[in-house]
Amino acid sequence: MSKVKESDWDLIITPKRPFWDFRFRELWDYRDLVMVFVRRDFVAVYKQTILGPLWYLLQPLMITFIYVFIFGNVAKLSTDGLPQVLFYMSGIILWGYFAACLNKTSTTFIDNANIFGKVYFPRMAVPVAIVFSSFNSFLVQLLFFLGFYFYYLLTLDILHPNLAILVFPVLILIMGMLGLGSGVIISALTTKYRDLRFLVAFGVQLMMFATPVIYPLSSVPEKYRVYLLANPMTAVIETFRYGFLGNGDFHWQYLVYSGLFALLLFLSGGLIFNRIERNFMDTV
Repeated sequence: MSKVKESDWDLIITPKRPFWDFRFRELWDYRDLVMVFVRRDFVAVYKQTILGPLWYLLQPLMITFIYVFIFGNVAKLSTDGLPQVLFYMSGIILWGYFAACLNKTSTTFIDNANIFGKVYFPRMAVPVAIVFSSFNSFLVQLLFFLGFYFYYLLTLDILHPNLAILVFPVLILIMGMLGLGSGVIISALTTKYRDLRFLVAFGVQLMMFATPVIYPLSSVPEKYRVYLLANPMTAVIETFRYGFLGNGDFHWQYLVYSGLFALLLFLSGGLIFNRIERNFMDTV
């Protein structure tokens, strides 16, 4: 009987590894599993519902009309002269993508404890799949937004798109890293402190009001503007509006700050996630 050599194995599972080892190569090898999780997350949300995936369109549309009525017509909040539908919808879909990534990844360990305890695969595959499935929803809503956008672009002379629209892929990357990084940090903490999962959804709703989703940054008094700019999502939303709609507070230094903040949060989240996953089954 021939002796099995170590070189004959495709993957060697070791009990311990440095927590700074992200193993991106291993995650790439399990990309098919990631796609399975993406499909599961995208389809399972509205499975056995009457309207099904149409809810991806109806939710931002209904929220937009409510915002137009309450904040635009009743509260008379400024939209910088932009069509109210486009102004509110642009903030809603961008914030919705970030919030979905954060909320869903924040319960990764608790929601998947049964799977994690039975079979080995890169645990980071689950939150990464959530980011991609949330992006699919975001893409559907973005196409819906573009329908309204081109209508106003062809019928009214109030939209002035510019070259800043080219940084849109960077904005998506920043939102994904912000949602994933903050989500996995919270997920790691919830293995010991279950109360956090009840605070996340509430906290995300409060954070929205500290982000120019329902109001433009230009309407904020100068003495308070620095606090809003500390929120990395502020530059993302303002840059998107400036590039697509031609009106927004766009500065490269703010966008660079958001990108660096997102990268730091992503790396920190990965380190904490790797450290907790080694013994989380003892606490979940």
